[in-house]
Amino acid sequence: MQNYFTHSETTSNHPAALEAGTFLHQFLAPVTLSANQVRLESLALQHEAGLRQAVQDGELWKMLVTTAPAPEDVAHYIQAALNTRMAFAVVDETTGEIVGTTAFYQPDADIRRVYIGYTWYRQSAWRTRINTTCKYLLLSHAFDTLGCRVVCWETDSLNTRSQAAIERLGANKDGVLRCHKIRKDGTVRDTVAYSMLREEWAAAKAVLAQKLGL
Repeated sequence: MQNYFTHSETTSNHPAALEAGTFLHQFLAPVTLSANQVRLESLALQHEAGLRQAVQDGELWKMLVTTAPAPEDVAHYIQAALNTRMAFAVVDETTGEIVGTTAFYQPDADIRRVYIGYTWYRQSAWRTRINTTCKYLLLSHAFDTLGCRVVCWETDSLNTRSQAAIERLGANKDGVLRCHKIRKDGTVRDTVAYSMLREEWAAAKAVLAQKLGL
């Protein structure tokens, strides 16, 4: 995996640099997260067949506001993920099926910030426990294990379903980045930005745990 960290003092012996180096090491360490019969395991090429099946449930690649690849592009999608983010395959332990993928990305070791995104699930997993459980696991890892100060999200202004899901987690809507990115059809999107601070995590965690019965 390439070094895609933002870190200004990677060669320094300054305590802040050493702390950032620890964050980097922890972030890159392979990890499996599980709760509520949902498992996140480090994405690998062995997940290609499962993701091919998942993306065809609802023909997700045809949706303008998702990052889901076409079935024939899944292998390339996985390889790109391995080079640019800490990606996970999402497994429904009740069936053993891979239902989608999610990721941490754009980590900043100095600020101790990560983004959560590149998330998509097979359509039959929508409006189930899957997404809330995934976000509970990712947020717990980010705040409780990595010691993040802030976790962020960005989503297409047209993706109101994603916005509602992020807001249900207790995230703060920070604003809209206008003319921010190019969509897959070449149109320019506005991006809605969200964040959660570590001081806000305890209350959000309690609410999510209650929702999930944990």
